[in-house]
Amino acid sequence: MVTPQILVIYPQVNDTKIGIFKNSSWIFFKTIKFRRPDDENVFKSVLEQESRRKEQIINELRDNDINIYDISVIMARGGLVKPIKSGIYEINEALKEDLRKSCYMHETNLGGLIADHIASLIPNSKAYMADPVSVDELDDLARVSGHPMFQRKSLFHALNHKFAGRSYAKSINRNYEDLNLVIAHVGEGGISIGAHKKGRVIDVNQAYDGDGPFALTRSGEIAYGDLIEICFSGKYEKNQLRQILVENGGLKAHLGTTNINLVEELIKNGNLKADIVLRAMAYQVAKHIGAMFVVIDQDVDAILLSGNIFQSKCFTDEVKKRILKLGHVVISPFVSDMDALADNAMMILKEEVQVLHYE
Repeated sequence: MVTPQILVIYPQVNDTKIGIFKNSSWIFFKTIKFRRPDDENVFKSVLEQESRRKEQIINELRDNDINIYDISVIMARGGLVKPIKSGIYEINEALKEDLRKSCYMHETNLGGLIADHIASLIPNSKAYMADPVSVDELDDLARVSGHPMFQRKSLFHALNHKFAGRSYAKSINRNYEDLNLVIAHVGEGGISIGAHKKGRVIDVNQAYDGDGPFALTRSGEIAYGDLIEICFSGKYEKNQLRQILVENGGLKAHLGTTNINLVEELIKNGNLKADIVLRAMAYQVAKHIGAMFVVIDQDVDAILLSGNIFQSKCFTDEVKKRILKLGHVVISPFVSDMDALADNAMMILKEEVQVLHYE
């Protein structure tokens, strides 16, 4: 009997990560460069990228002698869809429709569309999406903002949070659903810090649009008086402001880089600005961890720090010294989206999870 294989697909802005997972191990991994030097005006929308990305993935598998007929599960990085409960969803027509029309269109939206297409080429193969960023488990109190025109939303690194929570629970022979955790995940752009109460993320900052701490490229919380002044200064268009706040803010705006190794080198060489900016980012992360700690009105079992940035001793030490008094701190610097997606696919093959229906 042929051992079932898992294909994982993760589209990013400039590339597509794919991997083949078998027998609890990666047997193939590739980052496919998507953009070409002459692409500046080729794609007017994210959706127009779908055809090329599909073709690139199929060609890459063929060129590396991957027999697609051995693939039984295709797991895609979740896109921006309507608020849904945490879990794994089989890709159906309703989900594909929302992936296409989402007003928050992002490259990750292509993951489910591409996975569904490839699954259609393989008999008995199915495509899934796990814990997209729009997972919403907020308590009612957490939704209320300071004005009825605005409601707090749940848009965060749900895939990473849930994987980190399950992995920690497994390491101590407990169930994630029985634990109270504060989880901070530092992604390539933003930072999300969530209060996990017995398996539900009852509160979390809206990391996608930059709420919360300033991060690698997100500007974080800014006084809205200052923001209004800039918006009506006449100096910037809407898209320019979004780039300033979400794509070119944070560490990138202050220091011109998101490379933590480079920042640490600057600090070692006596750059005081680099030192205070990195410590300020850590300070804000610790401050928001404290906020989520008090949201859980029960004992907190652990505080989990997830993301590559926690390979940085400078950053990690600055966060830890402020939160150790709160409780047990666990650092997971090597948690990846690809591993998280493969873990969800394995749960399907092992029949450990009920696949949800998207409506």
